[in-house]
Amino acid sequence: MSRIFTVDERVRWSAVDRAGIIFYGAYVRFFELAEMELFRAAGAPYSEVFDRWDMWLPRVHLQSDFLYPARLDDKLRVAAYITRFGNTSLTLNFDVLHLEAGRLAAAGHEVLVCTSHDTLEPRPLPEELVELLTPFLVSQEDARRELGV
Repeated sequence: MSRIFTVDERVRWSAVDRAGIIFYGAYVRFFELAEMELFRAAGAPYSEVFDRWDMWLPRVHLQSDFLYPARLDDKLRVAAYITRFGNTSLTLNFDVLHLEAGRLAAAGHEVLVCTSHDTLEPRPLPEELVELLTPFLVSQEDARRELGV
């Protein structure tokens, strides 16, 4: 089984600037799409995860690097994988591969912190959730090797 989760998507009209190149903010939508589908593939769809464990997973950090221009209708492969579990947080990485060029178009990561529903105070990640997500735990180097970049 692959340790990375991938989803293919095309650059949409709404995601490009006047020059026809994807603008940086559009990558956040790609990250979100891959994140949601990774959780679904793990057996913890976001439509259920927050009520199931009485928690939230707000993002406290987002970082992106933009490496190669993607243009309108280019096909991208968005990979999502976990690089770290902490006591109350997890780090989710994203690599966006430009399929025609065979190059990374963008790379990013975010830190999600487990909080209680009512106080938003950090709390430990539910053990069952960590178990479900553990198959997607991989180093960035191994993930990129698996992606072929």
